[in-house]
Amino acid sequence: EELKSANEELQANNEELQSTNEELETSREELQSTNEELETVNSELQEKNRQLIQANDDIENLFSSSSVGSVFLDQDLKVKRFTPAVRDIFKLIDSDVGRPLKDITSDIEDRDILSDAQEVLETLEHRQLKVHTAQGRYYEAEIRPYRTADNLIEGVVLTFNDVTRFKKLELEARDAQRYAESITATIREPLIVLDGDLKIRSANPAFYFTFNTTPSETEGRRLYDLGNGQWDVPALRTLLESIIAKSNEFENYRVEQEFPRIGRRVMLLNARRIPGTEVRPDLILLAFED
Repeated sequence: EELKSANEELQANNEELQSTNEELETSREELQSTNEELETVNSELQEKNRQLIQANDDIENLFSSSSVGSVFLDQDLKVKRFTPAVRDIFKLIDSDVGRPLKDITSDIEDRDILSDAQEVLETLEHRQLKVHTAQGRYYEAEIRPYRTADNLIEGVVLTFNDVTRFKKLELEARDAQRYAESITATIREPLIVLDGDLKIRSANPAFYFTFNTTPSETEGRRLYDLGNGQWDVPALRTLLESIIAKSNEFENYRVEQEFPRIGRRVMLLNARRIPGTEVRPDLILLAFED
C-alpha cells in the first residue's frame, strides 16, 4: 500500500512535471517569437540608422560643396549649424555652435543683420536683403523662419548668395554706359541711338540743339514719326532695315529735306550697327552731318 501510494505520488509529480515542461515549452516558444520580433525591430532600427547616417552624410557633403553661405539660428539667435561658405561673412568655427550670433565677428557693413533676423522671428515673414562686406564682396541675403516637420517655428535660417561677380559686371556696364554717354554728349555732330524697331532710345545734346527739339518729343518714337515725317524716306528706311538684317553700315547718305523748325537742310548720314548681347538688343548709331 505504501509502495502504491508512493507510486501514485510519483505519478502525480510526473504529471506536474509534464505540465511544467509544457508550460516551459510554451514559454520557450513565446521567447523565441519575442526574439524574432526583436530581431525584426533591430533590423528596422539598423536600416533607419543607416538611412540617417546616409542623410547626414548627404547634408554634410551638400553643406561642404555649397557656395551659398547658410547659418541656422534657434529662437534665441544662437548658432545651431552653418555651412563652410558662411565663414566669409561670419568668423565662425565649429566650437561656436550654441553661441549667440551677436558674439561672432561679422564683416557685413552698414547693416544690422541680427535686427532683421529678430524681426523675421517675430513676424514670420521672410526678408530679402542686399549686403556687402568690408572686403568688397556683395551678397543677396535671405532670412526665413526655421520650420519643423510639425510646422513649429524653432528659429531662423540666414542664407547669403555671393553675387560679387554680377555686381562688378553691373558696375562695369554702368561705367561703360556713362563713358559712352559722355563721349556722345561731347560730339558736336547730332547723334541718335536706334533699337531694332528703329525707335529712338537716346540722342545727344547736339541733336536736340540742331533740330530744335526735346527728349520728350524724341525718345521712344520711331525715326520716321519725328516732326512731320521728314525722315520717312524710302531709301533711308531700306538702308536702316538692311543694317538690322545684316552686320553692315553706310556712310555719307545724302538727305535734303525741309524741317519744321530749322528750315531746309542738306545732311550726310552715317550709320553703324552695334551687335546685341543676351541682355541688350541690336542697336544702330545714326550720325548727322549738316
